[in-house]
Amino acid sequence: MQVTFLGANGTVTGSRSLVEAGGLRILIDCGLFQGFKALRERNWAAMPFDPASIDAVLLTHAHIDHSGMLPLLVKQGFKGPIWTSAATADLCEILLMDTAHLQEEEARYRNRHAATKHQPALPLYTAQDAKHCLQHIKRVPQDGVLSLGHGVQVHFAPASHILGACSIKVEHGGKSVLFSGDLGRDDDLVMKPPTKGLEADWVVMESTYGDRLHTNHDPVEILGDVIRRTVARGGVVVIPAFAVGRTQSLLYSLYCLREAGAIPHVPVMLDSPMGIDATELYQRYSHLHRLTSEECQGIARMTHYVRDVEESKGLMRQRYPMIIIAGSGMITGGRVLHHIAYYGPHSRNSIVLSGFQAGGTRGASLAEGAHTLKLFGEYVPIRAEVTQIDGLSAHADQAGLLNWVH
Repeated sequence: MQVTFLGANGTVTGSRSLVEAGGLRILIDCGLFQGFKALRERNWAAMPFDPASIDAVLLTHAHIDHSGMLPLLVKQGFKGPIWTSAATADLCEILLMDTAHLQEEEARYRNRHAATKHQPALPLYTAQDAKHCLQHIKRVPQDGVLSLGHGVQVHFAPASHILGACSIKVEHGGKSVLFSGDLGRDDDLVMKPPTKGLEADWVVMESTYGDRLHTNHDPVEILGDVIRRTVARGGVVVIPAFAVGRTQSLLYSLYCLREAGAIPHVPVMLDSPMGIDATELYQRYSHLHRLTSEECQGIARMTHYVRDVEESKGLMRQRYPMIIIAGSGMITGGRVLHHIAYYGPHSRNSIVLSGFQAGGTRGASLAEGAHTLKLFGEYVPIRAEVTQIDGLSAHADQAGLLNWVH
């Protein structure tokens, strides 16, 4: 068995590993590089293998830095199955289509404003490419055990982190390699702990938080403090959030704060069609997380879902305090850009960064104390209160990773 690492080394994005066993060539994840421009440009480079030579893909979870290159893989000749959990398959339908639409939208913007060196600017892949890719996704059996033939056995085991996330063990010839995927926390607000007690000869483990420990500060309490301060001065709280995982943790946190009477009953707006779809999936796959049906129903009653673009624009005409959760989590695109541009210049408002901000993103600039952000081609002053909350991370920290390995 031979393993070649083709991404997520030297950086935490672009996850992609090649396993060669029993004459099969198997890809573990196929994600987009994110963050600095030099990393993003790697998405346009030729793949370091012939896509048509890959027999199967095993996908740990749906986050774009693990799944986002799959449409391009299929477009360039991959014809095999993409095996993953049922929940991940459903999330991929949401995330890959959204990513494709964003690629198309950016290409149109660059062509319209002549902001490109290429004539014309093209998307990395299209919505049609994403639809074609989704036809290759296969759901693993409920027990997580899969035979790929040629003596290669695969076992998927829940890894927490987000809905459907799994660790994947590949066995052949009496040897085994276990890929952790992204590991969740034992004390996660929403997700159950990752599976312990797995056995393998070799372990390939993520290390996003491998050099640090999560803070002991209560993230829900910090969020409550920011909301109380902002509402007291008549402001709006804008929270950039990833649609899958972070949005659901935030909604649950707000639900707990309201139930405890710790924050005023101001409107909670989820301005993210993708986040809405993902939240509804969390309700469907209730056996995979900690929330009760009563809590899920309470979150649904508390939250106003904003799908329509005009309604999203209408939020900026309101003159009362509210909480707006919108994508994307690192302020790299999506509806949150409009809310940051509108609410960011006013000191009565707040911006809450609810997790890790990759270098080179607007979120990272804000976290480092930037007083302006470039939005829609113009520099916008940021006078709103900016708070970063680290404790909501869905990644195991150093202690959690070592505990899982042990």
